[in-house]
Amino acid sequence: MAAACHDHHAEVSPRHARRWTARGISLLFAALLASSGCEGPPPNATGANPPVAPAESGSIRLTAEKVKSAGITVQPLRRGEFRTFRDFPGTVEPDEHALAEITTLVRGRVIDVYADLGREVKGGTLLALLYSSELGMAQSAYLKATAKLNVADRAFRRAELLLKEKVIGLAESQRREGEMISLRAEQREARDRLLLLGLTDEDLRHLDKNQTIRSHVPVVAPFDGRIIARNLTKGEVVETTEKLFVLADLSEVWVTAKIPEKDIPYIRTDQTGTGQLVEVHVSAYPGQIFQGSITYVGDVLDPATRTMRLRLELPNPQRKLKPEMYATVRVYSDPEPNVLLIPETAIQRDRDRQFVFVEREPGLFEIRPVQLGDSNGKEVKVLGGVEDQEAVVVTGSYVLKSELLGSQI
Repeated sequence: MAAACHDHHAEVSPRHARRWTARGISLLFAALLASSGCEGPPPNATGANPPVAPAESGSIRLTAEKVKSAGITVQPLRRGEFRTFRDFPGTVEPDEHALAEITTLVRGRVIDVYADLGREVKGGTLLALLYSSELGMAQSAYLKATAKLNVADRAFRRAELLLKEKVIGLAESQRREGEMISLRAEQREARDRLLLLGLTDEDLRHLDKNQTIRSHVPVVAPFDGRIIARNLTKGEVVETTEKLFVLADLSEVWVTAKIPEKDIPYIRTDQTGTGQLVEVHVSAYPGQIFQGSITYVGDVLDPATRTMRLRLELPNPQRKLKPEMYATVRVYSDPEPNVLLIPETAIQRDRDRQFVFVEREPGLFEIRPVQLGDSNGKEVKVLGGVEDQEAVVVTGSYVLKSELLGSQI
């Protein structure tokens, strides 16, 4: 019996090994064939399922029922447009053109807060109310300066009349004119101070008319948006350097990414440096693609990371994209026309070898080594091994590989 096993190895295994080598098939297949022996039942032993016999070296034939149960489908190869892509890590950020860090122009105590974190507000909405003694003192100084100016103005006009009647001398008239000019400058300085503290021309007209000092400072929204930060509480004293609210219009957001130096050719720009459409993927919404256009390409690389900064603008009408989300920016290469393509699912691999199964006739499949180029995750560029319109197994090829190995053991 040992001799029979030895004879089987000497007679069958080398012959099959030569056939696989001649066809460039995986070393794994050759190793399996060379190691086949007498441990298991013979091919036609009672109680054993007969293996599927190869029609010829590197081929296997299956019945129609077996093909259907294994889920094997074939597809003719085609030529088409091929594009590869590169993925880069990115971060979602608010659109800085629609972002406001709201502060106060005058030191004051918080009387009340009307806007909560996350609230949608309209432009002009009252967010908080402060009380400021500094603002009250500035208005008082303005009213005093205005009153003194009015007195000095009337005194100068009387002096002009008295000078004509030669009741007073020129020196007295000039003195009163000097007082008026000085007080006018003082009043203008007080007015500018109020404008710097946030009062408007309308507020000043109201102050001139009613002579009423208001020490309350309203904090209002400059435009429509969402409150994304709130940094004040009722009763605290806030300074002019503090950010009380951050308001953002998130109907459009930015995504920034850093592009390695070697991948810069994937970034295509027009004369203005913008316009290329790219895809953005976020883990919160798997399978959903957000599209945006490049609006900024860095002119200088970061010397530490050797990367270039890239910025995209994306519409965000449903507010799905949140600031500080991690994102993946996918940039496609220029399309390459008339390329022979094969689905990624059709390819079987063994170490550094790739192969596919070609349907030569219904039920007869031939294993075929292939040379492949770049992949875009769905399709692979074919460099050799198969021809245009050849029918290739696109699903179930792993079953064929298992059947073929099983038929040779």
